[in-house]
Amino acid sequence: MSQMGHRSSDQPAKKTIREPLLETPTPKGGLRTIPFIIANEAFENVASYGLLPNMVVYLTKEYRLENVVAANVLFLWSAATNFLPIVGAVLADSYFGRYPMIGFGSIVSLLGMILLWLTTVLPQARPPSCDEFNKDTCGSATTAQLLLLYSSFGLMSIGAGGIRSSALAFGADQLEAGASSKTSGNLLQKFFSWYYVSVMTAVMVAMTCIVYIQDIAGWKIGFGVPVVLMFISTFSFFLASPFYFKLKVESSLLTRFFQVVVAAFKNRSIKLSSLRPDELYHIGKGSMLQVPSEKLRFLNKACIIRETDQLHLTDGKALDPWSLCTVDQVEELKSLINIIPLWSTGIMMAVACNQNSFIVLLVASMDRHITPNFEIPAGSFTIFMVVSLLAFVAFYNCVFLRLASAIIGKPVYLSLKQRMGSGLALSIFATSALAAVESVRRKVATEEGLLDGTGVVKMSAMWLLLYYVLIGFAEGFNAIGQNQFYYSELPKTMSSVAATLLGVSMAVANLVASLIISIVQLATEREGMESWVGNNINKGHYDYYFGVITCFSTLNFVYFLACSKAYGPCKNEGGDGASSRVLEEETGASS
Repeated sequence: MSQMGHRSSDQPAKKTIREPLLETPTPKGGLRTIPFIIANEAFENVASYGLLPNMVVYLTKEYRLENVVAANVLFLWSAATNFLPIVGAVLADSYFGRYPMIGFGSIVSLLGMILLWLTTVLPQARPPSCDEFNKDTCGSATTAQLLLLYSSFGLMSIGAGGIRSSALAFGADQLEAGASSKTSGNLLQKFFSWYYVSVMTAVMVAMTCIVYIQDIAGWKIGFGVPVVLMFISTFSFFLASPFYFKLKVESSLLTRFFQVVVAAFKNRSIKLSSLRPDELYHIGKGSMLQVPSEKLRFLNKACIIRETDQLHLTDGKALDPWSLCTVDQVEELKSLINIIPLWSTGIMMAVACNQNSFIVLLVASMDRHITPNFEIPAGSFTIFMVVSLLAFVAFYNCVFLRLASAIIGKPVYLSLKQRMGSGLALSIFATSALAAVESVRRKVATEEGLLDGTGVVKMSAMWLLLYYVLIGFAEGFNAIGQNQFYYSELPKTMSSVAATLLGVSMAVANLVASLIISIVQLATEREGMESWVGNNINKGHYDYYFGVITCFSTLNFVYFLACSKAYGPCKNEGGDGASSRVLEEETGASS
């Protein structure tokens, strides 16, 4: 009886243990949240990229800005859009978190697009239409009208900074939270592949469908469609809000960098040459680094333990992280400083890729017909660069490497620096081809008597495909090579920084491109003569301007060779293991 009673008394106990497990809510995160995150990023890209190609036409035709002014406005807008994700990443990781940052960015982006759409709806928001027979009646945009226009650009840049700074990392958080350690790695790889596929697909849709709608249906509908898409993007993101896993904010990497600089300055009196062999360095918990490297030795002073330094007894952390840093912190900052020279070589590459504002004007003056009844919109020509890039990635990984390896009988690969250099070399040929085609186009326009800058030249715009194909291949070599270089050379703790460095170079490139245009205009504008980059593209000399870009690209290639030699060998350069792993992911994404 006692045993029976004991068993029966156990039954309720077991039942009370099982019931809470059955009532435990489903863990947050996981695959169910990924479609909402990818949709948010994809719709934002379709909306923002869909506005960019034809924007130079909108600014010059509707707001009657000069070509150079319009190009500079777009360069600054692109620079802000590429730079602000860095600011957003710091704010998200240090203060607000990724979910609030994406939500904030979505709302602000939507507001910016609504403002831009209102400039097409409200007649008072832009200058009045010109009299067809009396061009003197054309008025310029007022300060209030330009303020409204530029405010929409600013809001869209801030919104893009909030979304693009955190979307990829936020999606990875969901998978790591909702999957076991055995399956999370495979899921992350698939997520990265689908993420990049969604981005490239969004760019292609934006540069074809959205641009086509703008050309056919006009600005009101053409700018209204991105508003609808951005609304869907924002709504879909917040719809899954109850299911998101929201990671708590941790210390900022930027703060860790400042701590190293401050600690090294405080310990500047230490003589490194007089250190004892048994000098102690502050080693982080679980770190494999025991001593700092010999490069940039002055920063080593930040991790030397002095008699006055105190550590926590429990976790071994420094009581004052602004006076004593870990070896890992010092090496993180060193690795970032070491790659800056090679990083800077990508700026001119981005300048060569960022000439679409002027190329759209050239394309618009040429014959764009594929068939007698179908004409490619001028703003859609950038799609050829995207297609070339995707085709290059697929060919390089699936055909070239395998074929070359089969012929030679051993694995064949190009090192990261060789790929970056190949991209820079191809960009020189691309801008040279662009200058040559423009020289012929201008000559044909002169022969046809189109010096007033109007009319369509009897020359196929398909000649410009030579530039787009070469620059697409160049970006396939250089841009992807840069990403892999940062990923393999920087510590794993800096993967988020590695993911944003290419965007920073693009932001700087837009500022550099704007500066080059302004200098060329000031240097070539003479009384009674058209500037090289003047409003009349047939009287100007855009071929000379593209020649200047070619010269700068050539000098940049020489600078790259010097920086490459000074940097020395890359990690895993013998086997290129890191780049091979990323190549496999990209191949999966492109296919």
